[in-house]
Amino acid sequence: MTNNELEKTIIDITQSGKGILAADESFPTIKKRFDSINLESTEENRRAYRELLFTTPGINEFISGVIMFDETMRQQDKQGKPLPKVISDQSIVPGIKVDKGTIPLVNSEGDKITEGLDGLGKRLEEYKQLGARFAKWRAVYSISEYNPRRLSIKLNAISLARYAAICQSQNIVPIVEPEVLMDGDHTIESCADVSRKVFHEVFHQLHKQHVVLEHIILKPSMIISGVKCKQQADVKEVAENTLVILRETVPAAVPTINFLSGGQSEEIATAHLNAMNVSTSIKPWNLSFSYGRALQAPCLKAWAGKPENIQVAQQALHKRAKLNSTACLGKYDKKME
Repeated sequence: MTNNELEKTIIDITQSGKGILAADESFPTIKKRFDSINLESTEENRRAYRELLFTTPGINEFISGVIMFDETMRQQDKQGKPLPKVISDQSIVPGIKVDKGTIPLVNSEGDKITEGLDGLGKRLEEYKQLGARFAKWRAVYSISEYNPRRLSIKLNAISLARYAAICQSQNIVPIVEPEVLMDGDHTIESCADVSRKVFHEVFHQLHKQHVVLEHIILKPSMIISGVKCKQQADVKEVAENTLVILRETVPAAVPTINFLSGGQSEEIATAHLNAMNVSTSIKPWNLSFSYGRALQAPCLKAWAGKPENIQVAQQALHKRAKLNSTACLGKYDKKME
């Protein structure tokens, strides 16, 4: 394994003030996005939308990596250039979602397990030839009276670690994404308790499977109140609680933590990231973003599937990316909205 290749990818992605655009929506998810603007989810519409995102003027000032879906990795722009090359020609690193989604976990009611390990090595070989330099695998954990159960926490951590080890064997940097879902009425304290257990087990399994922590990207959920919780934690509480749990569970060897937005509004996701970077607490890692909807929502709404709206849609994406870049530097202010 030539660690130089992995090291270069990490350096290229962890540039100061830059984050990752998650554009890896599965077919059901992109259909929901398009339904919101009354647009049919056809292959051409999906291609046109992704091209709009990737060709936004100046986007490389704020975005260092893009996560793509399998279909997108194989598509071309209007001039016939492969979309991964459209990305890499802007000095942005192309990445690929490699998990195959979740199914109910047998004998662990209410929990899910992520599929996709079978044949992963060969798929990564092909993705590498298509231009991918990093990959992503997502595990999800619901919070309820009984969930997540111990079995779910352990098996998902084993799968994340196995995936990460296979990625590194192919010189592809793995994004390790343990998402504690914000669905439900749980308190921020419950989220912290579950996240502590989940993150601890993930790093235990990464260690057991000899994954090089210096060559991974952690994409965790923030420590946040459930969306139905009557007592919503404020921005400062979320930042403080998140940093506490990360310090307890994430080794300093991890170079970068790129948070997922997980259903937060675009403004709140930016405010939370900024609050963590403003904090004087010890934080040995780069703290950035790997947002999907929280980056794309204003852009998608402005576009509405109409070619004449491309410029205004790209301006909306550029603004959102710039604001999150500012939050990475701890210089965001709500007045910038």
